Amino acid sequence: MRVALTIAGSDSGGGAGIQADLKTFQAFGVFGTSAVTALTAQNTMGVAAVHAVPPEMVVAQIHAVATDLAPAACKTGMLANRAIVLAVASAVDRESLENLVVDPVMVATSGDRLLDTDAEIAVLEMLLPRCALVTPNLDEAALLVGFPVDTEDAMVRAAKRLVERGARAALVKGGHLGGDAVVDVLFYGREVRRWRRPRLATRSTHGTGCTLSAAVAAGLALGRSLETAIEDALEFVHRAIAASPGLGAGNGPLNHFVPAPAVSRVPATSP
Repeated sequence: MRVALTIAGSDSGGGAGIQADLKTFQAFGVFGTSAVTALTAQNTMGVAAVHAVPPEMVVAQIHAVATDLAPAACKTGMLANRAIVLAVASAVDRESLENLVVDPVMVATSGDRLLDTDAEIAVLEMLLPRCALVTPNLDEAALLVGFPVDTEDAMVRAAKRLVERGARAALVKGGHLGGDAVVDVLFYGREVRRWRRPRLATRSTHGTGCTLSAAVAAGLALGRSLETAIEDALEFVHRAIAASPGLGAGNGPLNHFVPAPAVSRVPATSP
């Protein structure tokens, strides 16, 4: 069985963070491991409190997993502050972690801040050059590239800029754009690819970014190509939103029980 590692914050409401990541890994048939970067007191209405884990404890968790369970892919989510970002970047090198998917979590769906402002440049300079893919939403992309990302053309420019800054590939998520369709833009190599799906009329969007990046990491752990892993992840998230259980009074969670795409075609043998 393949192993994936999530390096992210804990969501007490269960819809995002490591809880969403581990559920997603399970759906894809991947054994999930974790390094917790922060504890949050939150639910579908918002984030009430955040407690960052000491960087040395984050590193210790990563080391414990990497030296015994050998993750085939990993992802980052909420990293909380600059010290944790720097510690994670160093651990990625030291443990020779591969297939890193960076979800540059900065602001929760509820609008609550999840990354200190002085950590943004560290994400740009320290994590992007180490990642196979970065997956910002429009607001996160704008913070990383320094210009508004509010049109499809701007999404393409932002994706290209993120690759120029060191990422091997960039997927800019267009869920916050208006219109009847959701457009996601990938720049990989010298190619631009777009995915379009009907927009779903729902408030159940809590944890979409976490779930998407975890699904991509799971696909990479299973040996799928980057584009296939992204395609499968987008399909999984779309169906998980459509089948959302309607929990909570705010932005509700997805349904991580929907089947992952084409799991049956993946060999069950160890790498």
